[in-house]
Amino acid sequence: MPDTSAALVAGGHKSVIKDVLLWLEQGRRVWLCTIVETWGSSPRPAGSWLAVSDSGHWSGSVSGGCLEEDLLRRTAGDGADSPVVIDYGITDNDRDDFQLPCGGRIRLLVEPLGDASEKSSAAIEHVRQLAKALIHREPVTRKVSLQGVVALEQAVSAARSGVVFDGKELLHTLQPECRLLLIGAGEVARYVAEFAIAADFTVTLCEPRETFASGWGHQHLPLDRRLPDDLIAESFNDIWCGVLALAHDPRIDDMGLLAALQSPAFYVGAMGSKRTSETRRERLASLGLEEAALQRLRAPIGVNIPSKTPAEIAISVVAELIAARHHLRTTHEPLLSPYGT
Repeated sequence: MPDTSAALVAGGHKSVIKDVLLWLEQGRRVWLCTIVETWGSSPRPAGSWLAVSDSGHWSGSVSGGCLEEDLLRRTAGDGADSPVVIDYGITDNDRDDFQLPCGGRIRLLVEPLGDASEKSSAAIEHVRQLAKALIHREPVTRKVSLQGVVALEQAVSAARSGVVFDGKELLHTLQPECRLLLIGAGEVARYVAEFAIAADFTVTLCEPRETFASGWGHQHLPLDRRLPDDLIAESFNDIWCGVLALAHDPRIDDMGLLAALQSPAFYVGAMGSKRTSETRRERLASLGLEEAALQRLRAPIGVNIPSKTPAEIAISVVAELIAARHHLRTTHEPLLSPYGT
């Protein structure tokens, strides 16, 4: 039987933080490259990270690959001892050399972390505290000056992640990763989990039904056997959580939806046809769910592409999740269902 307690963690900032901490604890120097501003076409948004160790190992990305090689040379080969600003795409030669999109321009802050002095201990503690805050799902702001002063503060407002750079100091606010609970093991859930992980969501698959759990054949996607409402109360009850009912079984779908719709989750959705979705809404209302909460339910879920196969349905669902996450990070408001009454 699959593991009953594992959550599947995506990449993104969490992966970079893990790698940076490992390198620092090994006594290596690290350079953290942060996109602080973009103009025109850009393959990665402001706030994206590339970390490079003095051994040449790297983690993260700040472009589609066109800038990484140059940054590896600049850092691992002869990295700066204090934060420096690097611009790409200023000249025609830049655009030719680094294959930037036409008109695109990227500004990065390259920040050294750790050396042979006591600064290494300070850098390790800083990264540990950053990791701890995000594990505890607390938005935080990194303050980095060009003089090399680094501080970590509780975010003034949890409303938005983002970057502010005035040419002298970087303020980089980071939110916890968006966490998804998928209710019901099946082919759609399998593909949603795989695509969502690739899109930097953390995913947990919930399947309390013995028949489906014992027959689950995808060992790389472990199941949690607890009831969905218990999981929501314990681990999926903040604004950075999403809950998807994929079981086609009211016994567990409704249990999860009732709990999720009364939580601040940024996304609550259920799979099914329009007729099935209307029947579900009537059923949830009969169970005492208030209309305001019911309007938050996104059902049927997914972008109308239209999709038929499990993989196609999953693509449409993850596309909608990405849009909802972007909406959350820019407005700090859940995305209401377009099907609400």
